[in-house]
Amino acid sequence: MTAHVIADEAEALAVAEALAGEFRAGAAGRDAERRLPRAELDRLSASGLLAVTVPAEHGGADVSARTLAEIFRLLGSADGSLAQIPQSHFVYVNVIRRQGTDEQRRFFFAELLAGRRFGNAQSEAGTRHVQDIRTRLHPRPDGSYVLRGVKHYSTGALFADWIPVLARAEDDKLYVAYVPRDAPGLAVVDDWDGMGQRTTASGTVRLDGVPVPANRVLPHHLTFEGPQLHGAIAQLLHAAIDTGIAGGALAEAAEFVRTMSRPWFESGTGTAAEDPLLVQRFGELALELRAAEALLREAARAVDAARARLTDDSAAEASIAVAAAKVRAAQAAVEVASALFEVAGTRAALDSLNLHRHWRDARTHTLHDPVRWKIQHIGRYVLNGTRPPRHGLL
Repeated sequence: MTAHVIADEAEALAVAEALAGEFRAGAAGRDAERRLPRAELDRLSASGLLAVTVPAEHGGADVSARTLAEIFRLLGSADGSLAQIPQSHFVYVNVIRRQGTDEQRRFFFAELLAGRRFGNAQSEAGTRHVQDIRTRLHPRPDGSYVLRGVKHYSTGALFADWIPVLARAEDDKLYVAYVPRDAPGLAVVDDWDGMGQRTTASGTVRLDGVPVPANRVLPHHLTFEGPQLHGAIAQLLHAAIDTGIAGGALAEAAEFVRTMSRPWFESGTGTAAEDPLLVQRFGELALELRAAEALLREAARAVDAARARLTDDSAAEASIAVAAAKVRAAQAAVEVASALFEVAGTRAALDSLNLHRHWRDARTHTLHDPVRWKIQHIGRYVLNGTRPPRHGLL
Protein backbone atom coordinates (compact mmCIF):
# COMPACT_ATOMS: atom_id res chain seq x y z
CA MET A 1 0.00 0.00 0.00
CA THR A 2 1.17 3.51 -0.78
CA ALA A 3 -0.23 6.65 0.77
CA HIS A 4 -0.02 10.37 0.26
CA VAL A 5 1.91 12.19 2.98
CA ILE A 6 -0.01 15.20 4.29
CA ALA A 7 2.20 18.23 4.78
CA ASP A 8 0.37 20.38 7.32
CA GLU A 9 -2.82 21.10 9.23
CA ALA A 10 -4.50 23.03 6.43
CA GLU A 11 -4.05 20.15 4.02
CA ALA A 12 -5.28 17.67 6.62
CA LEU A 13 -8.52 19.62 7.07
CA ALA A 14 -9.03 20.03 3.33
CA VAL A 15 -8.58 16.29 2.77
CA ALA A 16 -10.94 15.45 5.65
CA GLU A 17 -13.63 17.77 4.29
CA ALA A 18 -13.35 16.29 0.81
CA LEU A 19 -13.52 12.72 2.10
CA ALA A 20 -16.47 13.54 4.34
CA GLY A 21 -18.33 14.72 1.25
CA GLU A 22 -17.57 11.44 -0.50
CA PHE A 23 -18.49 9.26 2.47
CA ARG A 24 -21.75 11.12 3.19
CA ALA A 25 -23.21 10.13 -0.16
CA GLY A 26 -23.23 6.40 0.59
CA ALA A 27 -23.70 6.43 4.36
CA ALA A 28 -27.42 5.61 4.43
CA GLY A 29 -27.03 2.73 1.99
CA ARG A 30 -24.03 1.22 3.77
CA ASP A 31 -25.91 1.31 7.07
CA ALA A 32 -29.15 -0.12 5.65
CA GLU A 33 -27.37 -3.00 3.94
CA ARG A 34 -24.63 -3.37 6.57
CA ARG A 35 -22.08 -2.96 3.81
CA LEU A 36 -18.69 -2.74 5.48
CA PRO A 37 -16.70 0.32 4.35
CA ARG A 38 -13.54 -1.40 3.12
CA ALA A 39 -13.22 0.79 0.04
CA GLU A 40 -13.82 3.95 2.08
CA LEU A 41 -11.16 2.94 4.62
CA ASP A 42 -8.72 2.29 1.80
CA ARG A 43 -9.46 5.83 0.60
CA LEU A 44 -8.82 7.08 4.13
CA SER A 45 -5.48 5.26 4.27
CA ALA A 46 -4.39 6.41 0.82
CA SER A 47 -5.27 10.02 1.65
CA GLY A 48 -2.66 10.17 4.40
CA LEU A 49 -5.14 11.19 7.11
CA LEU A 50 -4.29 8.19 9.28
CA ALA A 51 -0.69 9.39 9.61
CA VAL A 52 -1.31 13.03 10.52
CA THR A 53 -0.16 12.60 14.14
CA VAL A 54 3.20 11.12 13.17
CA PRO A 55 5.87 13.44 14.65
CA ALA A 56 7.56 15.85 12.28
CA GLU A 57 10.99 14.33 12.89
CA HIS A 58 9.64 11.08 11.43
CA GLY A 59 8.09 12.79 8.39
CA GLY A 60 4.56 13.42 9.62
CA ALA A 61 2.44 16.54 9.91
CA ASP A 62 2.14 16.17 13.72
CA VAL A 63 -1.18 18.02 13.72
CA SER A 64 -2.66 19.64 16.81
CA ALA A 65 -5.45 18.14 18.89
CA ARG A 66 -7.72 20.87 17.55
CA THR A 67 -7.11 19.76 13.96
CA LEU A 68 -7.48 16.08 14.84
CA ALA A 69 -10.78 16.75 16.60
CA GLU A 70 -12.03 18.69 13.59
CA ILE A 71 -11.09 15.81 11.28
CA PHE A 72 -13.22 13.47 13.38
CA ARG A 73 -16.08 15.96 13.59
CA LEU A 74 -16.14 16.21 9.81
CA LEU A 75 -16.06 12.44 9.35
CA GLY A 76 -18.70 11.97 12.06
CA SER A 77 -21.03 14.42 10.33
CA ALA A 78 -20.85 12.22 7.23
CA ASP A 79 -20.98 8.72 8.73
CA GLY A 80 -20.93 8.01 12.46
CA SER A 81 -19.90 4.38 11.90
CA LEU A 82 -17.02 5.16 9.58
CA ALA A 83 -15.72 7.90 11.88
CA GLN A 84 -15.57 5.51 14.83
CA ILE A 85 -13.32 2.98 13.09
CA PRO A 86 -10.06 5.04 13.15
CA GLN A 87 -10.62 6.38 16.71
CA SER A 88 -8.63 3.59 18.33
CA HIS A 89 -6.04 3.84 15.54
CA PHE A 90 -5.01 7.28 16.79
CA VAL A 91 -5.20 6.19 20.43
CA TYR A 92 -2.62 3.48 19.81
CA VAL A 93 -0.45 5.80 17.72
CA ASN A 94 -0.25 7.87 20.91
CA VAL A 95 0.91 4.84 22.90
CA ILE A 96 3.86 4.51 20.52
CA ARG A 97 4.61 8.23 20.77
CA ARG A 98 4.64 8.03 24.54
CA GLN A 99 6.10 4.60 25.33
CA GLY A 100 7.80 3.34 22.19
CA THR A 101 11.54 2.89 21.90
CA ASP A 102 13.40 4.69 19.12
CA GLU A 103 13.34 1.50 17.06
CA GLN A 104 9.63 0.97 17.63
CA ARG A 105 8.86 4.55 16.68
CA ARG A 106 10.89 4.36 13.48
CA PHE A 107 9.24 1.12 12.43
CA PHE A 108 5.63 1.96 13.22
CA PHE A 109 5.73 5.57 12.06
CA ALA A 110 7.02 4.32 8.70
CA GLU A 111 4.12 1.86 8.62
CA LEU A 112 1.65 4.66 9.29
CA LEU A 113 3.11 6.90 6.59
CA ALA A 114 2.71 4.00 4.18
CA GLY A 115 -1.03 3.89 4.98
CA ARG A 116 -1.12 0.99 7.42
CA ARG A 117 -4.07 0.85 9.84
CA PHE A 118 -4.21 0.01 13.54
CA GLY A 119 -7.23 -1.81 14.91
CA ASN A 120 -8.13 -2.44 18.52
CA ALA A 121 -8.39 -5.43 20.85
CA GLN A 122 -8.99 -3.81 24.19
CA SER A 123 -12.35 -4.47 25.88
CA GLU A 124 -13.42 -7.79 27.33
CA ALA A 125 -16.89 -9.10 28.14
CA GLY A 126 -17.91 -10.92 31.30
CA THR A 127 -15.25 -9.39 33.54
CA ARG A 128 -15.85 -7.43 36.73
CA HIS A 129 -15.46 -4.04 35.03
CA VAL A 130 -13.93 -2.40 31.97
CA GLN A 131 -10.41 -2.30 33.42
CA ASP A 132 -10.45 -5.94 34.53
CA ILE A 133 -8.22 -7.16 31.69
CA ARG A 134 -7.63 -10.91 31.67
CA THR A 135 -5.85 -11.38 28.36
CA ARG A 136 -2.31 -12.52 29.16
CA LEU A 137 1.16 -12.15 27.72
CA HIS A 138 3.01 -15.33 28.65
CA PRO A 139 6.83 -15.05 28.46
CA ARG A 140 8.92 -17.51 26.49
CA PRO A 141 12.54 -18.50 27.17
CA ASP A 142 13.82 -16.47 24.20
CA GLY A 143 12.30 -13.21 25.57
CA SER A 144 9.28 -13.22 23.27
CA TYR A 145 5.67 -13.76 24.36
CA VAL A 146 2.54 -15.73 23.63
CA LEU A 147 -0.88 -14.01 23.80
CA ARG A 148 -4.01 -15.73 25.02
CA GLY A 149 -7.45 -14.17 25.52
CA VAL A 150 -10.71 -13.03 23.97
CA LYS A 151 -11.60 -9.42 23.16
CA HIS A 152 -14.96 -7.85 22.34
CA TYR A 153 -16.05 -4.51 20.78
CA SER A 154 -12.87 -4.66 18.69
CA THR A 155 -13.64 -1.74 16.39
CA GLY A 156 -11.29 -1.57 13.44
CA ALA A 157 -9.71 -5.00 13.94
CA LEU A 158 -11.37 -6.53 10.89
CA PHE A 159 -9.91 -3.83 8.64
CA ALA A 160 -6.50 -3.52 10.34
CA ASP A 161 -2.95 -4.23 9.29
CA TRP A 162 -1.88 -4.23 12.95
CA ILE A 163 -4.05 -5.01 15.98
CA PRO A 164 -2.90 -3.45 19.27
CA VAL A 165 -3.87 -5.85 22.07
CA LEU A 166 -4.23 -4.68 25.68
CA ALA A 167 -2.95 -7.43 27.98
CA ARG A 168 -1.34 -8.11 31.33
CA ALA A 169 2.08 -9.73 31.76
CA GLU A 170 3.46 -11.77 34.65
CA ASP A 171 3.84 -8.60 36.74
CA ASP A 172 0.06 -8.02 36.28
CA LYS A 173 0.75 -4.65 34.68
CA LEU A 174 -0.79 -3.44 31.42
CA TYR A 175 1.06 -3.73 28.13
CA VAL A 176 0.09 -3.24 24.50
CA ALA A 177 1.17 -5.90 22.04
CA TYR A 178 1.10 -4.86 18.37
CA VAL A 179 0.13 -7.98 16.41
CA PRO A 180 -0.09 -8.36 12.61
CA ARG A 181 -3.63 -8.99 11.41
CA ASP A 182 -2.54 -12.30 9.84
CA ALA A 183 -0.60 -13.59 12.87
CA PRO A 184 -1.04 -17.32 13.58
CA GLY A 185 -3.54 -17.99 16.36
CA LEU A 186 -5.36 -14.67 15.82
CA ALA A 187 -8.96 -14.69 14.58
CA VAL A 188 -11.21 -11.68 14.00
CA VAL A 189 -14.91 -12.57 14.04
CA ASP A 190 -17.39 -10.25 12.36
CA ASP A 191 -20.18 -10.81 14.90
CA TRP A 192 -21.12 -7.22 15.82
CA ASP A 193 -24.90 -6.79 15.66
CA GLY A 194 -25.53 -3.45 17.37
CA MET A 195 -28.62 -1.43 16.52
CA GLY A 196 -26.34 1.48 15.61
CA GLN A 197 -22.85 1.87 14.19
CA ARG A 198 -23.74 -1.15 12.11
CA THR A 199 -20.71 -0.96 9.81
CA THR A 200 -17.94 -0.63 12.40
CA ALA A 201 -17.51 -4.44 12.52
CA SER A 202 -16.86 -4.11 16.26
CA GLY A 203 -16.78 -7.85 16.79
CA THR A 204 -14.64 -10.40 18.61
CA VAL A 205 -10.90 -11.03 18.51
CA ARG A 206 -9.68 -14.45 19.66
CA LEU A 207 -6.05 -14.87 20.66
CA ASP A 208 -5.05 -18.51 20.88
CA GLY A 209 -1.32 -18.76 21.44
CA VAL A 210 -0.40 -15.77 19.26
CA PRO A 211 3.39 -15.31 19.11
CA VAL A 212 4.64 -11.79 19.83
CA PRO A 213 8.29 -10.66 19.56
CA ALA A 214 9.58 -8.64 22.51
CA ASN A 215 10.07 -5.55 20.33
CA ARG A 216 6.34 -5.42 19.55
CA VAL A 217 5.32 -5.01 23.21
CA LEU A 218 5.05 -1.58 24.90
CA PRO A 219 4.68 -0.84 28.66
CA HIS A 220 1.32 0.93 28.64
CA HIS A 221 1.14 1.01 32.45
CA LEU A 222 3.90 3.64 32.47
CA THR A 223 1.52 6.02 30.68
CA PHE A 224 -0.48 6.51 33.88
CA GLU A 225 2.40 6.90 36.33
CA GLY A 226 2.67 10.63 35.67
CA PRO A 227 0.64 13.42 34.09
CA GLN A 228 -0.82 12.13 30.84
CA LEU A 229 -3.17 13.02 27.99
CA HIS A 230 -3.87 9.50 26.77
CA GLY A 231 -7.42 9.45 28.10
CA ALA A 232 -8.13 13.07 27.21
CA ILE A 233 -7.16 12.59 23.56
CA ALA A 234 -9.14 9.36 23.28
CA GLN A 235 -12.21 11.01 24.77
CA LEU A 236 -11.76 14.15 22.66
CA LEU A 237 -12.15 12.01 19.53
CA HIS A 238 -15.30 10.40 20.92
CA ALA A 239 -16.69 13.88 21.64
CA ALA A 240 -15.83 14.95 18.10
CA ILE A 241 -17.69 11.96 16.64
CA ASP A 242 -20.80 12.74 18.72
CA THR A 243 -20.63 16.41 17.74
CA GLY A 244 -20.33 15.37 14.11
CA ILE A 245 -23.33 13.06 14.37
CA ALA A 246 -25.37 15.93 15.83
CA GLY A 247 -24.29 18.24 13.01
CA GLY A 248 -25.05 15.67 10.33
CA ALA A 249 -28.50 15.01 11.79
CA LEU A 250 -29.35 18.72 11.97
CA ALA A 251 -28.21 19.34 8.41
CA GLU A 252 -30.27 16.44 7.10
CA ALA A 253 -33.30 17.54 9.12
CA ALA A 254 -33.07 21.05 7.67
CA GLU A 255 -32.73 19.73 4.12
CA PHE A 256 -35.72 17.44 4.62
CA VAL A 257 -37.92 20.25 5.95
CA ARG A 258 -36.89 22.60 3.13
CA THR A 259 -37.49 20.09 0.34
CA MET A 260 -39.89 17.38 1.47
CA SER A 261 -42.04 18.53 4.41
CA ARG A 262 -45.52 20.02 4.11
CA PRO A 263 -46.49 22.97 6.31
CA TRP A 264 -48.88 22.28 9.17
CA PHE A 265 -52.30 23.63 8.15
CA GLU A 266 -52.60 25.87 11.25
CA SER A 267 -49.31 27.65 10.55
CA GLY A 268 -50.76 29.71 7.71
CA THR A 269 -47.43 29.51 5.86
CA GLY A 270 -46.73 28.42 2.32
CA THR A 271 -43.84 26.10 3.25
CA ALA A 272 -42.80 24.08 6.27
CA ALA A 273 -39.56 26.06 6.47
CA GLU A 274 -41.58 29.22 7.18
CA ASP A 275 -43.54 27.71 10.08
CA PRO A 276 -42.58 29.88 13.10
CA LEU A 277 -42.74 26.92 15.49
CA LEU A 278 -40.35 24.92 13.31
CA VAL A 279 -38.08 27.95 12.98
CA GLN A 280 -38.04 28.18 16.78
CA ARG A 281 -37.20 24.51 17.21
CA PHE A 282 -34.40 24.65 14.66
CA GLY A 283 -32.98 27.64 16.53
CA GLU A 284 -33.00 25.65 19.77
CA LEU A 285 -31.31 22.67 18.14
CA ALA A 286 -28.71 24.91 16.52
CA LEU A 287 -27.86 26.29 19.97
CA GLU A 288 -27.35 22.73 21.26
CA LEU A 289 -25.03 21.99 18.36
CA ARG A 290 -23.11 25.26 18.64
CA ALA A 291 -22.54 24.67 22.36
CA ALA A 292 -21.16 21.20 21.62
CA GLU A 293 -18.89 22.55 18.88
CA ALA A 294 -17.63 25.37 21.12
CA LEU A 295 -16.85 23.02 24.00
CA LEU A 296 -15.10 20.66 21.58
CA ARG A 297 -12.84 23.48 20.38
CA GLU A 298 -12.17 24.59 23.96
CA ALA A 299 -11.28 21.04 24.98
CA ALA A 300 -8.91 20.64 22.04
CA ARG A 301 -7.20 23.92 22.96
CA ALA A 302 -6.77 22.67 26.54
CA VAL A 303 -5.20 19.44 25.26
CA ASP A 304 -2.83 21.37 23.00
CA ALA A 305 -1.86 23.68 25.87
CA ALA A 306 -1.17 20.69 28.09
CA ARG A 307 0.91 19.01 25.37
CA ALA A 308 3.08 22.12 25.21
CA ARG A 309 3.65 22.09 28.98
CA LEU A 310 2.55 18.85 30.59
CA THR A 311 2.06 19.01 34.36
CA ASP A 312 -0.44 17.51 36.79
CA ASP A 313 -2.39 20.76 36.66
CA SER A 314 -2.40 21.15 32.87
CA ALA A 315 -3.33 17.49 32.41
CA ALA A 316 -6.20 17.91 34.87
CA GLU A 317 -7.46 21.03 33.06
CA ALA A 318 -7.37 19.15 29.76
CA SER A 319 -9.22 16.12 31.15
CA ILE A 320 -11.93 18.28 32.71
CA ALA A 321 -12.36 20.33 29.52
CA VAL A 322 -12.66 17.15 27.47
CA ALA A 323 -15.12 15.68 29.97
CA ALA A 324 -17.31 18.76 29.61
CA ALA A 325 -17.15 18.51 25.81
CA LYS A 326 -17.98 14.80 25.90
CA VAL A 327 -21.04 15.34 28.12
CA ARG A 328 -22.42 18.11 25.94
CA ALA A 329 -21.63 16.28 22.69
CA ALA A 330 -23.38 13.11 23.86
CA GLN A 331 -26.46 15.06 24.88
CA ALA A 332 -26.53 17.03 21.64
CA ALA A 333 -26.12 13.92 19.45
CA VAL A 334 -29.00 12.06 21.06
CA GLU A 335 -31.28 15.11 21.29
CA VAL A 336 -30.75 16.44 17.78
CA ALA A 337 -30.92 13.01 16.15
CA SER A 338 -34.20 12.34 17.97
CA ALA A 339 -35.63 15.79 17.22
CA LEU A 340 -35.06 15.16 13.51
CA PHE A 341 -38.35 13.23 13.48
CA GLU A 342 -40.14 15.86 15.53
CA VAL A 343 -39.35 18.60 13.02
CA ALA A 344 -39.50 16.53 9.83
CA GLY A 345 -42.78 14.77 10.54
CA THR A 346 -44.28 11.37 9.83
CA ARG A 347 -42.66 10.74 6.48
CA ALA A 348 -39.20 10.98 8.08
CA ALA A 349 -39.93 7.72 9.92
CA LEU A 350 -40.03 5.71 6.70
CA ASP A 351 -37.48 2.93 6.94
CA SER A 352 -36.54 3.39 3.30
CA LEU A 353 -35.14 6.87 4.06
CA ASN A 354 -33.01 5.49 6.92
CA LEU A 355 -32.96 8.83 8.74
CA HIS A 356 -33.05 6.88 11.98
CA ARG A 357 -29.41 5.89 11.46
CA HIS A 358 -28.34 9.19 13.07
CA TRP A 359 -30.21 8.40 16.29
CA ARG A 360 -29.10 4.76 16.29
CA ASP A 361 -25.47 5.78 15.79
CA ALA A 362 -25.72 8.48 18.49
CA ARG A 363 -27.46 6.25 20.99
CA THR A 364 -24.99 3.40 20.43
CA HIS A 365 -21.81 5.48 20.40
CA THR A 366 -22.73 7.47 23.52
CA LEU A 367 -22.89 4.20 25.47
CA HIS A 368 -19.11 3.92 25.14
CA ASP A 369 -18.59 5.18 28.70
CA PRO A 370 -21.05 6.85 31.10
CA VAL A 371 -21.13 10.64 31.01
CA ARG A 372 -22.57 10.65 34.56
CA TRP A 373 -19.08 9.87 35.86
CA LYS A 374 -17.62 12.72 33.83
CA ILE A 375 -20.07 15.09 35.51
CA GLN A 376 -18.93 13.71 38.87
CA HIS A 377 -15.30 14.46 38.08
CA ILE A 378 -16.17 17.96 36.86
CA GLY A 379 -18.07 18.63 40.09
CA ARG A 380 -15.27 17.34 42.30
CA TYR A 381 -12.75 19.46 40.44
CA VAL A 382 -14.83 22.64 40.68
CA LEU A 383 -15.93 22.18 44.28
CA ASN A 384 -12.88 20.66 45.93
CA GLY A 385 -10.04 21.04 43.44
CA THR A 386 -9.80 17.26 43.10
CA ARG A 387 -7.85 16.31 39.99
CA PRO A 388 -9.46 13.61 37.86
CA PRO A 389 -7.93 10.13 38.10
CA ARG A 390 -5.39 8.95 35.57
CA HIS A 391 -6.98 6.41 33.26
CA GLY A 392 -7.80 5.98 29.61
CA LEU A 393 -11.46 7.01 29.84
CA LEU A 394 -10.99 10.56 31.11
